[in-house]
Amino acid sequence: MMDVPLAFVEILIAGGWLIVPILICSFVAFAIMLERIWYFRRMSGIKDADQMVTLVAQGKFTEALSLNNGNSHPVLRVLAAGIHARDFMPDKAMEVAGIVEISHMKRGLPAMDTVVTLAPLLGLLGTIVGMIDSFGIMAIQGIGQPHAVTGGVAEALICTAAGIFVAVMTLIPYNYFLTRTEIVTESIERYATQTERALQVATAGLPS
Repeated sequence: MMDVPLAFVEILIAGGWLIVPILICSFVAFAIMLERIWYFRRMSGIKDADQMVTLVAQGKFTEALSLNNGNSHPVLRVLAAGIHARDFMPDKAMEVAGIVEISHMKRGLPAMDTVVTLAPLLGLLGTIVGMIDSFGIMAIQGIGQPHAVTGGVAEALICTAAGIFVAVMTLIPYNYFLTRTEIVTESIERYATQTERALQVATAGLPS
């Protein structure tokens, strides 16, 4: 009985040379997926953000900044940037820090988006190449060699299936990472606004 890995390799080989760029797309998407999973798993919760805003409103800036020590969440880093720049345009400091954090969260996502689009197109190209080969064989040998003709059709179907499979398996984590990024982005905007108001309260000496 043929081993499953060997049979899988033979199926890929039967898909023709366009299987190679599709496999490259899958490797790129898988590598980015693992890196992004690691990135988001290291991201701690934002439960300290509310406390940081409260401390800022009370003028306890040192205590507020201490909450960011060792914390890897982008929201706290953005708020810390505003606290450090509290005497000179803290809103701009948080805006710049937010842009940096968002760019970090989106790292690799454009490449995954490209794979989602490119892989099916490569599969479609493989379909066209396989069908051209099949019609070429029919033109030379006629329809008396059905096995030769079906070989090109099989190549076309394998390439198409591989391209769609890679696109689907990339689209799911891509949407997940994009959703996580949007959620964190909304939190950054909300807490940055609260921190800006808290700094105004602390500066004016008003009660929190």
